[in-house]
Amino acid sequence: MTYEKDGEITEEVVNNFMQKHQEELERYNYLGKMYKGIMDISSQKAKDNWKPDNRLTNNFAKYIVDTFVGYFNGIPIKKTHEDEKVRKALQLFDNLNDMEDEESELAKIACIYGRAYELMYQNENTESEVIYCSPMNMFMVYDDSIKQKPLFAVYYGIDDDNKLYGTVYTLLETITLTGGVGAVKFGERTYNIYSDLPVVEYNFNEERMGIFEPVYSLINAYNKVLSEKANDVEYFSDQYIAFLGAMLDEENIKNIRDNRIINFFSDEPEKNVEVKFLDKPDSDAQTENLLDRLERLVFHLTMVANISDENFGSSSGISLAYKLQAMSNLALAFQRKFQSALNRRYALWSSLRTNISDSDAWAGIEYIFTRNEPKDIKEQAETATLLMGVTSEETALSVLSVVPDVKTEIERINKEKTDNPVFDIDKKVTEANDEQN
Repeated sequence: MTYEKDGEITEEVVNNFMQKHQEELERYNYLGKMYKGIMDISSQKAKDNWKPDNRLTNNFAKYIVDTFVGYFNGIPIKKTHEDEKVRKALQLFDNLNDMEDEESELAKIACIYGRAYELMYQNENTESEVIYCSPMNMFMVYDDSIKQKPLFAVYYGIDDDNKLYGTVYTLLETITLTGGVGAVKFGERTYNIYSDLPVVEYNFNEERMGIFEPVYSLINAYNKVLSEKANDVEYFSDQYIAFLGAMLDEENIKNIRDNRIINFFSDEPEKNVEVKFLDKPDSDAQTENLLDRLERLVFHLTMVANISDENFGSSSGISLAYKLQAMSNLALAFQRKFQSALNRRYALWSSLRTNISDSDAWAGIEYIFTRNEPKDIKEQAETATLLMGVTSEETALSVLSVVPDVKTEIERINKEKTDNPVFDIDKKVTEANDEQN
């Protein structure tokens, strides 16, 4: 959603954009229900009472989101900075906000809805805190320039009395909201202490589409086929018995049902009595082929690997890398969007002198994204050893997935060398040789 760059943000403007957001809520609700396992099969028309009516759901949506988020952000993002003061302030800010969980939730929300929001605010101790927000109750409006910079954001909800509450965040101020949807009223205004809009959008892709949104029709089709298959099994588990050439009364039917004994003779000697079960048409192979095809398409089109597949676990080395290639490409695309949002977050953070003295400190932050996939620690250690002497120590150690912070690890190594008397002897020998030369 866009608005005039220099346009005034009035109650009427907020009302109009809120109405547009309300139109999007149907889509968000649908995607959120799918993730929770509430799908189309649950609301389809009920069948006749005498017919089996199973409503089975295979929650591909949740599996795809959780698998991808675990792959993308299962290992937390590492952040480093050359300046030790900035690095420590950054770590303090991340620890205060439990940033590992924050970023994991942001990634999950973005995968489900196509976008997620993060609000930065000052707590009672004048410390900067962040909180993730769902697009179900927040939206952002951009200006109509070619760069489409954030212009304002609105967070709102409806209480039990059907009254609206919320806040408008602009570049200059924060405004409380009251009233109702389509009839909001501005309330108290406070100054925005940050250098920019204190809301950051994390979008999964440029189209703001959820990761399973392109295949929700396939997921619904899979659930329908699976449910009908269960109905067929249940329907024919109590098979019909056909009596040909004999008339049964209620007493005979009850005797056959309770005692499981059939003993009939035809009234006409030349006419035989035939008793048999009615067989159902065998379409099991066709159904299984359709289910397999739908499942393959779901994972193929979402580009997420089906790691629960029995053939996946037996793969290793280059074979495993090829199977994860599509998901790795998807993760790289999301990583660029995510890192761009992180830059906006830390630019807001560094704009306050109470956080860091250098307002441009965010530009020097390095982000290290590590894919959560099977690792061969022995192979990594051998690679790091080979790189020692060829590359810098920092580059060599960065190969090791067991090292969360390379700079901190180097500091520990140097401290151990200082505290170890063996290294003191080597140092004295080196200094003596230098004096002789």
